Amino acid sequence: MKHTYHIHGMTCNGCRKHVEEVLKAVDEVSSASVSLEQEEAVLEMERHIDLKAFQEALDKEGGHYSIHLPGEHPQTSKKEGHKKLTGKGSGTYYCPMHCEGDKTHDKPGDCPVCGMDLVEEQNLSSAGSDGMWTCPMHPEVVKDEPGSCPICGMELVPKEPDLSAEEKTYKTLLKKLWIAAAFTLPIFLIAMSEMIPNNPLYDLLAQKYWNWVQFVLSIPVVFYATWMFFERAYRSIKTWNLNMFTLIGIGAGVAWLFSVFGLLVPDFFPEQFKTTSGAVHVYFEAATVILTLVLLGQVLEARAHSKTNSAVKELLKLAPNKAIKVVDGEEVEVRIDEIEIGDILKVKPGEKIPVDGKITEGQSAIDESMISGEPIPVDKEEGDKVSSGTINGNQSFLMEAEKVGSDTLLSQIITMVNEASRSRAPIQNLADTVSAYFVPAVVIIAIITFVVWAVWGPEPAYVYALVNAIAVLIIACPCALGLATPMSVMVGVGKGAQSGVLIKNAEALEKMAKIDILIVDKTGTLTEGKPTVEKVASFKDGLSEQDILERIVSLNTNSEHPLAEATLAFGREKKAEVKKAQNFNSVTGKGVEGQLNGKQLALGNPKMMEYAGAKLADRHKDTVKHYQKQGKTVSYLALDGQVVGYVVIGDKIKKTSSRAIKELQNNGVSVLMLTGDNHNTAQAVAEELNLADFKAGMLPEDKLKEVEGLKAEGKSVAMAGDGINDAPALAKSDVGIAMGTGTDVAIESAAITLVKGDLQGIVRARNLSESVMRNIRQNLFFALIYNTLGVPVAAGVLYPFFGILLSPMIAAAAMSFSSVSVIANALRLRNSKI
Repeated sequence: MKHTYHIHGMTCNGCRKHVEEVLKAVDEVSSASVSLEQEEAVLEMERHIDLKAFQEALDKEGGHYSIHLPGEHPQTSKKEGHKKLTGKGSGTYYCPMHCEGDKTHDKPGDCPVCGMDLVEEQNLSSAGSDGMWTCPMHPEVVKDEPGSCPICGMELVPKEPDLSAEEKTYKTLLKKLWIAAAFTLPIFLIAMSEMIPNNPLYDLLAQKYWNWVQFVLSIPVVFYATWMFFERAYRSIKTWNLNMFTLIGIGAGVAWLFSVFGLLVPDFFPEQFKTTSGAVHVYFEAATVILTLVLLGQVLEARAHSKTNSAVKELLKLAPNKAIKVVDGEEVEVRIDEIEIGDILKVKPGEKIPVDGKITEGQSAIDESMISGEPIPVDKEEGDKVSSGTINGNQSFLMEAEKVGSDTLLSQIITMVNEASRSRAPIQNLADTVSAYFVPAVVIIAIITFVVWAVWGPEPAYVYALVNAIAVLIIACPCALGLATPMSVMVGVGKGAQSGVLIKNAEALEKMAKIDILIVDKTGTLTEGKPTVEKVASFKDGLSEQDILERIVSLNTNSEHPLAEATLAFGREKKAEVKKAQNFNSVTGKGVEGQLNGKQLALGNPKMMEYAGAKLADRHKDTVKHYQKQGKTVSYLALDGQVVGYVVIGDKIKKTSSRAIKELQNNGVSVLMLTGDNHNTAQAVAEELNLADFKAGMLPEDKLKEVEGLKAEGKSVAMAGDGINDAPALAKSDVGIAMGTGTDVAIESAAITLVKGDLQGIVRARNLSESVMRNIRQNLFFALIYNTLGVPVAAGVLYPFFGILLSPMIAAAAMSFSSVSVIANALRLRNSKI
């Protein structure tokens, strides 16, 4: 019988192969075929097997997969490691090489694919002590306010934040490194003493006894300090996820086991393996030095990893622990997690704004540079929005909390940066393809090296063969290749966040550098997006300007469009009477309609008038043409199918738009403006910005078709917009760019969000993309060249010409520092100017 199941948790071809082998090994399963793309397993079995048996088999093998019938929810395995944590806790852990995609684990440990230490994701729940206090003598005592210890009476002190997983890993590895070094150094000195004429050590003990001393000293190194390398090597072979630890385990393991075997049964070996004293030449110093140097590389990597996500850590520092809440006129200090929506908070000069909200009383200048990248403080007054983590100027104000916890802008930025850091760039497929064949190829080269040296090498041929084969295994480092892309992406995404450019995924970061043409909306993208009413006029005798305004305001009360908000603000200023309109309807890209006092109203552009059956006469068009040529937006008001008035709305062009467009054009990016406004308005804006290409009267479907048409021509298209009507085109473009000042729908549809909401952010995004891609190519080049040159040298190709051989110990040092060099190169992105 044949059954189809759904497999949850596979992220790479290694996962697929492993799951397939595990399921095939279950009793009475005759065949198993697993598809990564479909996330399905097709199993043939002699009889029906309970689903629990398959889940238990997957759990037993240490995987993080769940199996279930199609249409059902996956079973939750006790060992499931890809489940994401929420709320307080240790955070989430992921592989720095992203070999499992965006899979995360809920405990620290090793990556099941590459064996590297998992890295902790930085988030607000792991950012500090949350203002807690503890007793220095009794750390189990923890309170949320200062005071005295109930046990010993001592004053409580602020609780130090727990060490991050990175710090814990670093300290553990550092401790093991000191132990390994302490035992390796005497082994190395004993081995190197053989080069001293009339070795004084042999006056104390014979060489075979010194070999036993080396053996005893190597035990703590092999079985404690670096035993994790052999565990990872064993697991990699068992699951056939071959990686750098496979090569280290085989190379160092062979050297150590060979030495132990030579120590125990020296008569088994031919004379060429023996010294003049008759003892077999041992390689305890090679094995321990190799392992210690690899451990040193791991320590340096652990230290460097803490710097790659420094941008997120800096963002975390922006989150305050406490806030001042105003309750019945009194100020009460509360923890951030105690703030609720609607609470009134007081922000004093120089303090960080605790949550997102709006100012209800007072005014101040807010430093938003930490999330927008703009150094100039922004003046805020009553009714203006403020964001958590930004810093108040020199005046106090009251604010109402509107977004708290994970809903704040700062929290969303941190979440977006973390998710983008774990995403995979398409260029990483090259490294993955090479890595898939890399380790087996190195093992084959090592075997060939051994055979060639054993057959044609000088005496002692087998000794040369063994040493050079080990050197080949040790110097090859797929780790550097695997780290090349993720490290650059992580640092680059963090750099972007600090500059107000939020990257949703690494693919967008890569594509941004290849953009040929940028499509921009007008309102809210090129312009301020804060339109103001400049004129209201009537076409009909008997209807005054105030009558027209009252009808416009009454109709727009139900609309959320920026132009509607402008008319409402103008109506309040002119004290217009607001009446309740019925049957309100918003017609996307055209305008709005409804009924007022039994009369049918329609407000919008010429297409809306056509939609409402109201004919625009030439006199109507001639009257407003003057305003349209100045770049103003004109909306007509129709009453029972007759055009009776109009409203003129202006929207200032952003100061940064002109400079940004010029920079983009100088970099070879064509800029095309698509707007729903009329031709005259669009032309006025285009002329002011020196835009050669624009299209007016564009509906959402028109913008979408334009994107599709350009892509069909082979163009790489980016689209920048801020409204709901831009969402389809944003989603369809190669890179969608949303203004952070726009709607949530637009931001969700986009791959890049600009916090500040101006085109200068697009220039930054492109510069960032070019810097990151250049950095990735450098890393890949160094990693590939390193292995291309290092493996042949280790195999001994230079020996016939120059007599040069590479010691396995030097190979280990080079291998360890290759990964560190890749990370160090990625860290240079932190100082790049975008």
